[in-house]
Amino acid sequence: FFLIQELLRVMRTIDDRIVHELNTTIPTASFVGKIDASQTCKELYQSLMDAHTSRERIIKNCIAQTSSVVKTLREEREKAQDDVALLKQLRKEQTKLKLMQSELNVEEVVNDRSWKVLS
Repeated sequence: FFLIQELLRVMRTIDDRIVHELNTTIPTASFVGKIDASQTCKELYQSLMDAHTSRERIIKNCIAQTSSVVKTLREEREKAQDDVALLKQLRKEQTKLKLMQSELNVEEVVNDRSWKVLS
């Protein structure tokens, strides 16, 4: 899970630097004729969309995989009620699943913030 969190942190760099990106994208009065602000804004918008889509896809894929593991472990646990190691593994995977699901909420907050700044 920590590797996924680190990957998401790196992938959220564009959102963390959105104000800087806007400041460097939109030209000042002296550069208005040299830079096409409309085109650079469209490119920034597309970069942001791509980043949000890929992060959401990664998070949902991890949730699906972990959910599958949890389901399998639950089925095994039904058969082996006395297996303490299996119970520990199930709890570990359930915790990981909850953390990944909370990343979806974090992602929503990050995305909303970026869109507000961009608009």
